[in-house]
Amino acid sequence: MAEVCGQVLLGSGLTVLSHPLMYIKVLIQVGHEPLPPTLGRNLFGRQVYQLPGLFAYAKHIIRIDGRAGLFKGLGPRLCAGTIGTVVHSKVVQILGGQQKDKESSLQQVVNETTREMIARSCATIVTHPFHVITLRCMVQFIGRETKYSGVFDSIITVYREEGILGFFAGLIPRLLGDVLSLWICDLLAHLINTYAIDDSMSHTGEIKNCSSAMTGFFASMLTYPFVLVSNIMAVNNCGLAGGLTPYASVYPTWVDCWKHLSREGNMSRGNSLFFRKLPAGKTYAVDQKRFF
Repeated sequence: MAEVCGQVLLGSGLTVLSHPLMYIKVLIQVGHEPLPPTLGRNLFGRQVYQLPGLFAYAKHIIRIDGRAGLFKGLGPRLCAGTIGTVVHSKVVQILGGQQKDKESSLQQVVNETTREMIARSCATIVTHPFHVITLRCMVQFIGRETKYSGVFDSIITVYREEGILGFFAGLIPRLLGDVLSLWICDLLAHLINTYAIDDSMSHTGEIKNCSSAMTGFFASMLTYPFVLVSNIMAVNNCGLAGGLTPYASVYPTWVDCWKHLSREGNMSRGNSLFFRKLPAGKTYAVDQKRFF
């Protein structure tokens, strides 16, 4: 119990610190670009027009809503993190765990990854309603709405307008992305640690930890489109300006959203908050400050 409480407290602290970053990322994911591009240099030193990055976007939000504006949607996100940690811990206890051998076999990795997949999936399903509310609280910034003003009021609003299914908008691509990311990360790390790293090398433990971190980063990059599609579907056609044109079309299913973003070449939108190039085939109307 003490361990779970410690995880909750640590997770809550990290959530508070990272919330402005997620807030800005979500606004970019749904297509909100309130600031005109500026002339800058890319990684190769060539002059190109770039969209404003993290700090310029944060200053824009602070100018409108103050510093507290960077923490919209924090309440339901903290609820999701706390409940998710407890559910994950309980499911892991129920499934049980095996003691890791010094040299883990592929079968052990598969078993451990399967248990982790089940635990994460249960936590994701239980907390997804809070995730949906979090995203909608954030996206209200675009149209200056106040429709989702608190956790309990938001729950009533979603249920009244969309029923139970409204709480699970965007769940399928989110689950698929989580599962794929987990398996890619664990299996790739196992292959690297087994066949590319010699146990006789010095600092073997640090090298293996580093390889696990690198495979995690690679897996998250590879499965990012699922995150993007999930977040867009969570706010799509929910009555907020950020879920309607011109920021997003109304998609019948998440597959339609995926196809549309793929055709436009926008599957990585919001993945980077720095060196943000202009979308291909888009012009920027500075006087209206919106893409057309």
